[in-house]
Amino acid sequence: MNLRSLFSQYSQKLQAIYDKQEAESLVFWLFEAFLKKGRSEILRDEFIESVPQELDEALSQLLEKKPIQYILGTAPFYGREFKVNSSVLIPRNETEELVHLIIKENKRLNLRILDIGTGSGCIPISLALEIPSSKVYALDVSKEALAVAEENAEQHEARVEFFQIDVLNEEIPVNELDIIVSNPPYVCESEKSLMHENVLQFEPHLALFVSDEDPLIFYKVIAHKAKLHLKIGGKIYFEINEALGNATKELLVELGYSQVEVLEDLNGKERMVKAVWG
Repeated sequence: MNLRSLFSQYSQKLQAIYDKQEAESLVFWLFEAFLKKGRSEILRDEFIESVPQELDEALSQLLEKKPIQYILGTAPFYGREFKVNSSVLIPRNETEELVHLIIKENKRLNLRILDIGTGSGCIPISLALEIPSSKVYALDVSKEALAVAEENAEQHEARVEFFQIDVLNEEIPVNELDIIVSNPPYVCESEKSLMHENVLQFEPHLALFVSDEDPLIFYKVIAHKAKLHLKIGGKIYFEINEALGNATKELLVELGYSQVEVLEDLNGKERMVKAVWG
């Protein structure tokens, strides 16, 4: 079978549920993963003798709206591949921007960094590798998520110490921190109807949703507890709900943080907040 006709066949099927550009992007990803064929081989219309069963199965899963990262078991983040499964969120571009901001703003040696709600471990592992003199810690309430994070740390040879902690009900286990970073649950239950079906069906709700009655609960608890664990002049970085930037800023100001800033991502959406303690 010729690659170009197979590509067209697969992308046509996927266009039943995805737009043309996304469908084609997904097929490129599948061909790279299962056929080891890229864009140039498709353009040359190379011949393949047979279609692997795994490729057809992957297409079927995509048609069931399963995210391709879960199908392949990996997701790219800050130039590296991370293992992912349904126990952890798929890393997003805006989280890469948060990591880049921290790296750009913190070039001192021997930093002590904590990531709260680590999921796949993409944040602390990236920080440990990009700021190699730092001591990095991470915590999560989910045992299953921590298993994924620990596997990713081992794969990338990153030194991160992990803790299973429910930050809403337990204390932060490390002190004298220079940086606390968190991408906590921040999607309101009322926003579910706005979300893609593949997110709702497959990604862990524990890591996504908060009640409409108290949408800033994680920010409130983390920022309050962080005051006891950050050094004077230590920094806190959050990924946020784009609709709650001002509310998050006001919360941090009320708790006594200074230099509180709401930052936009590359799409012009308010997706990050940073502040200084003391």
